[in-house]
Parts: sequence; structure tokens; C-alpha cells
Amino acid sequence: MFHPTRRSFTTSSFLRSLKYENITVENRGKVALVTLNRPKQLNALCSPLFKELNDAMENIQADSKIGAIVLTGSQKAFAAGADIKEMSTQTFIDNYKSNFIADWTKITTVRKPIIAAVNGFALGGGCELAMMCDIIYAGEEAKFGQPEIKLGTIPGAGGTQRFTNHIFSNTENRNFVFLKRLTHAVGKSKAMEMVLTGSLISAQEALSSGLVAKVFPSDKLVEEAVKTAEIISSYSNPIVMMCKEAVNKAFELSLNEGLHLERRLFHATFATADRKEGMSAFVEKRKAKFEDK
Repeated sequence: MFHPTRRSFTTSSFLRSLKYENITVENRGKVALVTLNRPKQLNALCSPLFKELNDAMENIQADSKIGAIVLTGSQKAFAAGADIKEMSTQTFIDNYKSNFIADWTKITTVRKPIIAAVNGFALGGGCELAMMCDIIYAGEEAKFGQPEIKLGTIPGAGGTQRFTNHIFSNTENRNFVFLKRLTHAVGKSKAMEMVLTGSLISAQEALSSGLVAKVFPSDKLVEEAVKTAEIISSYSNPIVMMCKEAVNKAFELSLNEGLHLERRLFHATFATADRKEGMSAFVEKRKAKFEDK
């Protein structure tokens, strides 16, 4: 598995020096804009691309001047799936020994918020990559799907899991409490239909199902995603990371465990200078000046 080397940069100027073949990275103030850049292959995902993406994310995470990330592709495709040419000759034993595509989910370990700005196709691994992000915005012509069934295989980077609606039950005071967890989105029935038939859904269908947060005109999509990332970046970075941690843990913990974690993180904010500044600014009716402390 690839292990990216973390660089000890403290300012965002180094992002301009990051040069890759399959992605581009640029600064938008306190926002890092990462673009998948394999246009001839419709941004088909491959191991070299993820090696670069993981390296870029590692360095963005280490950059104290960056508060949020936007991940996007082209107008035609966010990512049209995995690179089948790379996969077609592989065997079970090769995949098992190398733990193939395990490093494709490393993006989920990034602590800063990531917004996926999806234009065009987000299919197979592309759809899975979008679902690994914290927020998904879609262009009007976006299409989402898990068509692996048509290739004689199944999703391998979270497609069957992040789509699925999990319902759990706990017994408390003789009452059954049903906890519906929308693990990124569309529910069991719709997930089954998409995975078993390989059918695609439109941006509006993705919006109504909860898979995406908002839909924008295609030519305004990245701009709108950056605007949201700028808002997030204007807040205290450690508090933002606490928020992200608490929401993500809601998909893994019981309700009582989740509430306990949330309360402890809430208590922890009172050890930060930014919590004091935020509340003081509110009382004094002025804009808060957060210092990420």
C-alpha cells in the first residue's frame, strides 16, 4: 500500500509547488481545489491517481492555512468509474495479496471537510469517491450510479455500504428505539435497484434521495462549492474538525454512545481560545476573529 510522505509545510504557498500527472491542486484563499485530471479517460480512477490524491490530501491536511477542500473533475465526468484496463488482467490472489484498492478510501481519514463538486458522470468508483466526501454538490447534468454488475463484479470501495439504509434497534425502558442511519444516502430499496441493475440516477433524483446536498447549473458548480468551503474555512479549524468527527461517528455508534461523544466534544470546545472568542464576540455584537487555537 502506498504511504504518502508528509511534508512539514506551515503555509499554503507549497500547494502551488505540488505537481502531479493525474490531478491538479490550486489555492483559492483558505480553500484547496483538487481536480481529477485524466480527461481522455473521463477521469477513470487508477492506482497512480490515488497515489497522487492521497499525497495531495496528506499535504493539504498538514497545511495550517487551508480550512476546507473542494474535489472536482471535468464538465463531462467527475470520474466515470475505475480504469478497467488496469483491473482486467488482475487475479484474486494478486488483489488479495496487495489488498487492492484499500488505499482508495484513504480520503475518509482526512480531518478537514471535503466537498465533492460533481459534474457529468460519477459512476462506480467515481460515485464511491464522491460519497467518501463530506458534502456532495452536483451540476444539473450529473449522473450517479454503481454499474459494476454489468462488468461481472460488485462495488469494492463502499458502493454497497455507503448507499444502504441501516436500521438498528435498542431496548430502553422496555421501549424499542429504532435508529435509522442513512449511511450516505438512498436507502436499501434504491441501493438494491442501483447495484443490481446498474441503473443511473439524475442530479435531481440524487437530491431528492439525500445523496447530494444541492444542485447548481453546471458552469456555476465549482464556484458554489468553493463559496461553501470558504464559509467553512472562516470558522475555527479545530472546531470544524470536531463537528466533522461527531457527525461521522453518528454512523458508527449507538445513539447513547454518539450523544456521549458529542457532549464530550462540546465540553472540549471550552478548552479552546476560539470558543471563548466566539462567545465573547456574540455578547459584544462584533465579528469573531478565530485563530485556530
